[in-house]
Amino acid sequence: MSAAREEDPHTGPAPLLADFGEFGGRYVAETLMPAVEELAREWPKTWADPEFQAKYRGILRDYVGRPTALTAAPRLAAAVGAGEVYLKREDLCHTGAHKINNCIGQVLLAKRLGKTRIIAETGA
Repeated sequence: MSAAREEDPHTGPAPLLADFGEFGGRYVAETLMPAVEELAREWPKTWADPEFQAKYRGILRDYVGRPTALTAAPRLAAAVGAGEVYLKREDLCHTGAHKINNCIGQVLLAKRLGKTRIIAETGA
């Protein structure tokens, strides 16, 4: 990928735009292109907005239960011969998994763009 990332100490790295090097292109059905172009235009502005970040992080904290706990697993560490092992407890999230992080962000973005319907893919 040729796009550079700019580090923001408050929000993490700026998300990269889709870039497939010298080949470029978007592999999306033509009927979806207006929505894809709107998303490409609006997402960088949205991600950089402190109000959006505050709302997103607030929901992750107050509804999802982030940050989730790290739990020491001394017997597992002993069994595998490791010094220390910690388990990141994603099962403690409100929905029992990490997938809600993506869904919350998609819904907040859709709401900001005035959308009334959303289909969210979590990759599972």
